Amino acid sequence: MASATDTDRVHLRRAIELAERGRGRVRSNPLVGAVVARDGEVLGEGWHERFGGPHAEVNAIAACAGGDLTGATLYVSLEPCCHEGKTPPCTDAILQAGIGRVVIASDDPTEKASGRGLGILRDEGVEIVIADDGLEGMARMLNQPFRKHARTGRPWVLLKLAMSLDGKVATQAGDSQWISGEESRMRAHRWRADLDAVIVGVGTAMADDPELTARPEGAPVTSEQQPRRVVFDSLARLSTTSRLVASAGEVPLTVVVSRAAARADTDALQAAGAQVLVATGENEPARVCSAVDQLGAMGITSALLEGGPRLAGAFLDAGEIDEVRLFLAPILLGGRTARDPLEGQGVELIADAQRALSFDWERVGDDLLISARLREW
Repeated sequence: MASATDTDRVHLRRAIELAERGRGRVRSNPLVGAVVARDGEVLGEGWHERFGGPHAEVNAIAACAGGDLTGATLYVSLEPCCHEGKTPPCTDAILQAGIGRVVIASDDPTEKASGRGLGILRDEGVEIVIADDGLEGMARMLNQPFRKHARTGRPWVLLKLAMSLDGKVATQAGDSQWISGEESRMRAHRWRADLDAVIVGVGTAMADDPELTARPEGAPVTSEQQPRRVVFDSLARLSTTSRLVASAGEVPLTVVVSRAAARADTDALQAAGAQVLVATGENEPARVCSAVDQLGAMGITSALLEGGPRLAGAFLDAGEIDEVRLFLAPILLGGRTARDPLEGQGVELIADAQRALSFDWERVGDDLLISARLREW
């Protein structure tokens, strides 16, 4: 198989940049960008713009305005699809356009794809080139939720924390609003808008009575685009008069209960418009696994875990945290009983601690944002 040239890498990098434009708009679908070029000249560009809409390859071909594409090269950040879904197969559009060469940055791990599209194109005489350098890694990082869901059936989970310099997420009286600054909170609202679900524990839901909607500054989010709100509430204690339940008719709400929840309480939640899932298992980590399996089966590919410490600890013990983003605020709280960011069982030895695969930081307002990837898919 031929290797990518320097020109290929330039256009492929552009395709990856274009893919980012679909973030927050394609939901469970992957982020994909595409470029059509010939003899070094870009003929058309496109990206997957919205869930259910044309794919990046089709948009890039359409941007060529009907010109002759015989012998042109298509650069795409993800392997083209070959199955009929909400839109026709991209392999059909590529062949109909007469494109003679396709360069891709990353594979599609779903069972219905996974090399099949490339095989169809090869059989029709299209030259296939797969990136073999850092561009592949960049393209895969774009679609970690899509890749995890394809491989495990479970959503990719991002844990968001806001912590004081002395490692506390709330005072000893339980006050946590607000540890992080306004710019940090706006960043978190953008993350909500990007992901399929927002998860909290019932303690957080009862203490703060939040809406858990995405309200990023300068970018209104419609009710259809809002993430599903998910509350882990083993005994179904969430009040039907809470803001979460009151808005369940406008923005989806799921309450995850255990078998110990009273039937009358779960019935009341359902009657008020909430979906109720029963998580099974002998302990909290096991029930987390049961819940994320069910959420994944609903088509949820990504979730923002916002706390509290008990639920975050259970997710860690279950091995279901894929990335951590921690806002470190320039304040000290003190207090022996002030809340730590993670509870749960934890580990006994430092050698058993989960170590980040990659680590980065940036300043956001007065806070320091630390990002750590725990898994790559």
